[in-house]
Amino acid sequence: MSDFSVSAQERAQFGRVAVLFGGSSAERSISLKSGAEVLRGLQQANVDAFGIDLCADGADPLAQLQQAEFDRAFLIMHGRGGEDGTMQGVLEIMAKPYTGSGVMASALGMDKVKCKQIWSAAGLPTPAYVVPDETTDLQQLADRLGFPMIVKPAHEGSSIGMSKVRSVEALAEAINAAQQFDRAVLVESWISGPEFTIAVLNGQALPIIRLETPHDFYDFDAKYQANDTQYHFDNALTDSQEAELKRLSEQAFEMVGCRGWGRVDVMLDEQRGFQLLEVNTLPGMTDHSLVPMAAQEAGISFEELVVTILRGSL
Repeated sequence: MSDFSVSAQERAQFGRVAVLFGGSSAERSISLKSGAEVLRGLQQANVDAFGIDLCADGADPLAQLQQAEFDRAFLIMHGRGGEDGTMQGVLEIMAKPYTGSGVMASALGMDKVKCKQIWSAAGLPTPAYVVPDETTDLQQLADRLGFPMIVKPAHEGSSIGMSKVRSVEALAEAINAAQQFDRAVLVESWISGPEFTIAVLNGQALPIIRLETPHDFYDFDAKYQANDTQYHFDNALTDSQEAELKRLSEQAFEMVGCRGWGRVDVMLDEQRGFQLLEVNTLPGMTDHSLVPMAAQEAGISFEELVVTILRGSL
């Protein structure tokens, strides 16, 4: 806990702040934790904030919003229905200011395929990929991308529905598993180097975090439950590489149209080149989450972080 607190003038400027969390996506459980942390941080910083658990017990989220009295919203809903532009659009119609990216950037950030297409068109590096359908020859796909490869639902977060595959048979199973979460599936070349995540706050990259896990990849368990995931700030990168990675992350964030805050995930390939994986427009804010960790490394307390994000809604 820090002693950071907003002034009476800024508290009045914010007005009544609704922290919107929960929702009905596959990431609801993480959003509940993130929402509780954000609400606690805002209240400790003297912001007049309260929480709304959208879709709690099957409640109608539109009715919940219409019945609530608030001046602006702090959005911390992960996944579809909250992170994909849907809730942003509702708040636009209601003329309620909100934190984070707008409708278009939120939708693009949630769509891994569209996001990669934008980056590729802009000349930014991202791993080779295929979006298979019922006519796709899986052996030809394997010949094109090579093994191993990673299979992902195109519109999910928190590594839900993802699989690393090493054979055509496993590829078919992984596509079927991913389709349980999403009609669109992304099959991507496997990058075997280290993974980095870069939080972006108001257009500026925060300290780089290198992720290390004994799992095949940084999956749901490694992100939220495991105690053996390691987070490093001494990234074994040269000064020029670190500057390049921060610049690339800021470009990737801007190219999608993101604003306020978010997180960009990047791999370093065997040729020592950076490869963009995805952008998260509403990352986690739990005790395992990476944005608060990077902010702390930069000397920004959790309370100051959530207030800085909230200021973006003014």
